[in-house]
Amino acid sequence: MASTTLTLSLSPRDKQQIQQWLAAHGTPQQVALRGRIVLAAAAGQSDSASARQLDINRKTVMLWRGRFAEQGMESLWEVAPGRGRKPTGPEKIKAIVDATLQTKPKGMTQWSCRLMAESQEVSRSTVSNIWRSHNLKPHRVKSFKLSRDPRFLEKLTDVVGLYLNPPQQTMVLCVDEKSQIQALDRTQPGLPLKKGRCGTMTHDYKRNGTTTLFAALEVLQGRVIGQCYERHRHQEFLRFLRRLDQEFPGEVPLHLVMDNYGTHKHPKVQAWIKRHPRFIPHFVPTSSSWLNMVERWFGELTSKRVRRGSFCSVKDLQNAIMEFLEAWNENPKPFVWTATVESILEKLSRCRQTLEQIQPGCSQPRSRKAKKKLSS
Repeated sequence: MASTTLTLSLSPRDKQQIQQWLAAHGTPQQVALRGRIVLAAAAGQSDSASARQLDINRKTVMLWRGRFAEQGMESLWEVAPGRGRKPTGPEKIKAIVDATLQTKPKGMTQWSCRLMAESQEVSRSTVSNIWRSHNLKPHRVKSFKLSRDPRFLEKLTDVVGLYLNPPQQTMVLCVDEKSQIQALDRTQPGLPLKKGRCGTMTHDYKRNGTTTLFAALEVLQGRVIGQCYERHRHQEFLRFLRRLDQEFPGEVPLHLVMDNYGTHKHPKVQAWIKRHPRFIPHFVPTSSSWLNMVERWFGELTSKRVRRGSFCSVKDLQNAIMEFLEAWNENPKPFVWTATVESILEKLSRCRQTLEQIQPGCSQPRSRKAKKKLSS
């Protein structure tokens, strides 16, 4: 005698609820499958017919048919214990974080996801998720330089004071030179930008000489005065100072923010500045070029005109630099300095404290005698 399958009783409210789950995009697939099994059973289909229609095993149909009859609607959303991926325990997370921060792989400088996963016997995605949640990036490194200038605080206060509270009826100019700008000519023409593909350029190049750019950034308006020279000696710097004297006529005092490069402190340069008292020099601390805002403009020049350019001669490079400078001055955008002396000192204090723990004495101010010994 053939066995008969009893129709599963399903209230109109429960039927409507299951249909809503099936129509929703966020319903898990396992819940949707269980709902289809229940609806087929409520429609009077046999277990074998439901299994063929849903392309599943007949035992699966019998399992969820019986479970729904015993436990009702709540059973459709139950997940059996022990199923699915096991969460990573706190001990394993701590072990991965400690290994990332305190150890290195044999013969290498930093960990990768694959190396760490193999070392800790976990998956690569587990390592990646743990690194991301703890903001760990072993593949990245940033450069820094802590100034050991004995007059660091004095120079820092002087320069930052000019940026945040410039004197009335004066102009602040950030002056520096970008030396050894290479005129590089690519060996083959690059492919143009198009949909689905970025522009290309060859990795090799031909050197066609270098040039040096002297530039002065007017802090308030963001205008830049620049001139290219073959070399960067005190003679070229004096010519550039005379250019600034012509660009800013009158008796308005000009505060020049400069670094400690020997050209800026040459006796002839110092004598020229004494003969022109409207030029007031301000020197940033040693190894603190980040205090000179014209360096930020040099970054704009490099990224937007020089790095991806191809120049057949030094003249082509100089023309490109002048074109960028003219385009910048058509709509200059000043760089706004926001850091205070206190915030900078607080950050440097934390840096010194960390460095002293690694190597005592490495952040102490360096005297002139020590510099002479090192140079000799």
